[in-house]
Amino acid sequence: MTISVRKAAAVAVLSAALSAALAGCGGGAGTPDAGRAARMGTPAATAPAPASPPTAGSAPSSSSAAPQAGAPGKAPTMAPGPGGLTPVFERTKQSGDKTVALTFDADMTADQGPRAADGEHFDNPQLISALRTLKVPSTIFMTGRWAEEYPDQAKSIGTDANFEIANHSYSHYAFKSPCYGLPALDGAAARADVDRAFAAFHKAGAVNTVPYFRFPGGCYDDPALRALSTAKVTAVQWDVVSGDAFAKDPDAVAEQVLAGVKPGSVVVMHCTRSAAPVTEEAVRKIVPELRKRGYRFVKVSELIGK
Repeated sequence: MTISVRKAAAVAVLSAALSAALAGCGGGAGTPDAGRAARMGTPAATAPAPASPPTAGSAPSSSSAAPQAGAPGKAPTMAPGPGGLTPVFERTKQSGDKTVALTFDADMTADQGPRAADGEHFDNPQLISALRTLKVPSTIFMTGRWAEEYPDQAKSIGTDANFEIANHSYSHYAFKSPCYGLPALDGAAARADVDRAFAAFHKAGAVNTVPYFRFPGGCYDDPALRALSTAKVTAVQWDVVSGDAFAKDPDAVAEQVLAGVKPGSVVVMHCTRSAAPVTEEAVRKIVPELRKRGYRFVKVSELIGK
């Protein structure tokens, strides 16, 4: 298949893949709210104030959490937004320094245990192995339920300096509604869900955890940001959608990523074999090409630190 044909294929699958990617492998399909659709791929700096989160250029501060298993260790965070809202990071606007962060959502909802017991693979050890072999520092946004299902893998990832584990909730339920058919949490239940995920990382023995949070489905609003404000985390979104969720063509996924990456980009991908089966193969195409273009791979913590 030629490059031009692959690009056409990538465009053709974008609409369906976008919904699947935002639903986060564990959720159903749906229609994004207008506000979320308007934010997709747009740096926070262009969003209107005051309801929007602070810009990606907000001054980072240092997390004071103790570096222990399961607890968010010291890493750069962003200052709270207006009214103390949880800050939101999408990408770093850079000049000259061509860095990019590949991020991977390890999704599993609280009620998917029976499917795992029946043999469905929500993990992807081959992908993790490829990232190690390729020496690609990465941020894994892990659900607590995933850590409980695969504690050995969670510990292995969370004790490897190549990776950092960020919080993707415990249950992979939505923090606002509607959100692609996901069951919704709010208020105290949403806040407790974040703590429960960190507790699952602790139980698994993961050490390299950071005070970052990714909303399931990418769905949030001011009440969701307010509910998380006492967790002292920075919410991390993205500006490049890989389209790997439920994709069957790794070339199309790779072309979509390569077409979207800019210096300081955050790419969202998935670490679930059953729902994102071609991610490893796509990564093996993406990494050498971006390096050829002069890019350096970093964890999200390095981007936020800039």
